[in-house]
Amino acid sequence: MSDEVTRLVTLFQKGDRQAFTELVKAFQRKVYALAFKMLLNHVEADEVAQETFVRVYHRIGQLKAPENFESFVYRIATNYAIDLLRRRKGRMVAMPEESELPGSVQLMLSMRVADPEKILANKELLSAILQAADELPPRQRMTLILHDVEGLSKDEVAKIMGCPEATVRSNLHIARGKMKKRLGKLLW
Repeated sequence: MSDEVTRLVTLFQKGDRQAFTELVKAFQRKVYALAFKMLLNHVEADEVAQETFVRVYHRIGQLKAPENFESFVYRIATNYAIDLLRRRKGRMVAMPEESELPGSVQLMLSMRVADPEKILANKELLSAILQAADELPPRQRMTLILHDVEGLSKDEVAKIMGCPEATVRSNLHIARGKMKKRLGKLLW
């Protein structure tokens, strides 16, 4: 994390509200993007982003090491997103439009050829991937997103999730196995 973020956190912990505003500006998009990848819902992702910074504001005193601010923010966002997923359990969520999907998924779809059958197959595959991910338990889903989609290391994921690295490895193994089992027929 940058020295500037550490400086802003230290100022905020001393009561500088302008420093908090700068921290929100620096992290709001990242938190929103993470929440959207997890929830695939703009309203809920926006709620996670807003509530995350409300909680950061009230809990900043609990952060002992300002250099760990990013993990602190992501942990709050992750926990809130998991709570929303648990509350949502059983409710159907509409698949987002292609233009609303995370960039990596849009890139995958843009690489297709203009063959109507392949376009339909890609959309069916995407729908199956999103449905399979949605059926994962929240902590497995978040672990998979943080590691495989966001590209964070297992150690970083462990800090954000507040669990040992061994738990991250286990969650990844189980989540990937479930995804492979669910998607196996479509991919092979």
